[in-house]
Amino acid sequence: MKLSKELQEKINTLREVTFEMYPDAETELEFENPFQLLVAIIMSAQTTDKQVNKVNQTFFQVLKTPEDGIQMGVEKIKSHINTISFFNNKANNIYKTCLKLRDEHKSLPPRTIEELTTLHGVGIKTAKVFLAIIEDAPYLWVDTHVHRVLNRVGIVKAKEPLQTNAQAEKVFTEDDLAKLHHTLIFFGRYHCIARKPKCESCKVQWVCDYYKKMKKN
Repeated sequence: MKLSKELQEKINTLREVTFEMYPDAETELEFENPFQLLVAIIMSAQTTDKQVNKVNQTFFQVLKTPEDGIQMGVEKIKSHINTISFFNNKANNIYKTCLKLRDEHKSLPPRTIEELTTLHGVGIKTAKVFLAIIEDAPYLWVDTHVHRVLNRVGIVKAKEPLQTNAQAEKVFTEDDLAKLHHTLIFFGRYHCIARKPKCESCKVQWVCDYYKKMKKN
C-alpha cells in the first residue's frame, strides 16, 4: 500500500518516539508458561493486567497445566478468579479450554490463529495477542489505548478497535506491527492517556492531529 508522505511521517515519528520511551516494553501479564499466558489473556478481557496478576499470584500456584484446571473443575476455578469481571463466563471458558487442550492439542496451546480461535474464550484478538507475545508475530493488540493513540495521531480513522486493527494492518509493515505491539500499549496507558494526555511534553505532537486541534481551541 502506497502511503502519503504525511502518513509515513506520522508512522515514523510514532515508531521512533515509542521505541525510545519504552525500549524494553513487554507484556505486563505474569506467567510461567504458554498455557498460563493464554489463561491470563482470557482473564484480562475488560479487566486490568494489574488485577489479573493479583489474582494469578495464587491461582497460578495451582494452575500450571490444563490437567490442573480439569481437576479443579469450574466451581473451584470460579473461587480463584471471582474478583475479576465476568468471572463466571471466564471460569467456564478456562475449564472448557483445558479440556480441549488436553484432548486435542496434547495439553499445549496451538500456534495458529485458526486453531486458537476454536478454544473457548479465545477470539481473534486474544489469539493475536498470544502469538504476538509468544512468537513476536506481526499483530497489534488494539485495545482501548492503542485505538486512542492511532486515532489521535491520525494514522487511522476508526470508531472502534476492530476497525482500527484492520486499518493498522494495512499501513504498518509486519516488522512494525511486531515491535509496536507493546510500545503502543505503554504509550497509551501511561502517556497518551484518555484524560489529560501529556501533550505538552510529547515528542509526537508535531505530527499529531489531536494536539494540533487542541492548540487551535
